Amino acid sequence: MTSIELTAMMKKSPSTCHKALVTEYGRYVYAIVYNKLRGCGTIEDIEECVSDIFADIFMKCEFDLSYDNDIKYLIATIAKRKAIDSFRILMAKANYIIDTDDDDMRELVSDFNVDERVDRSELRRVLLEKIDELGEPDSTILIQKFYYNRNSMEIAQSVSMTSVAVRQRCARAIEKLRTKLMKIGMTA
Repeated sequence: MTSIELTAMMKKSPSTCHKALVTEYGRYVYAIVYNKLRGCGTIEDIEECVSDIFADIFMKCEFDLSYDNDIKYLIATIAKRKAIDSFRILMAKANYIIDTDDDDMRELVSDFNVDERVDRSELRRVLLEKIDELGEPDSTILIQKFYYNRNSMEIAQSVSMTSVAVRQRCARAIEKLRTKLMKIGMTA
């Protein structure tokens, strides 16, 4: 969902907009909150935090109408910050003292991190989308070089080019990709 779609939906019906927002991003937000609060909060605390996040998004956010991309990053940022605030509040209420030598704490730290994994998969999705926009043979060259770790000679055989031409196309494609990523606010 883009900010343009969200704003148009909001003008038509705020309740429909809110339902669509929760339907599309509810599980994502819940995963982020669950990952932050699972060690100190109850299911009710997690659900309350998720509700607070959507209330904040719905009530306080003004969306940039020129931003035509997915608002998932904005929602993730709000969710992470709100979940961290809730974690601090819950820890203060319970007056927990965390012992760094505790085996349970070490296990919690090493556990699978849902929000980092979601962020990486979202980054991968955007990156592959932008590589695909480069067209052929540039997209094939970049994917084979960086995803399959093939050298210029191997790539040259698969795209019917010389290895020198593959290296030149690769350098130009990387510059084009860098420009595309900078336009959407992603920098290296």
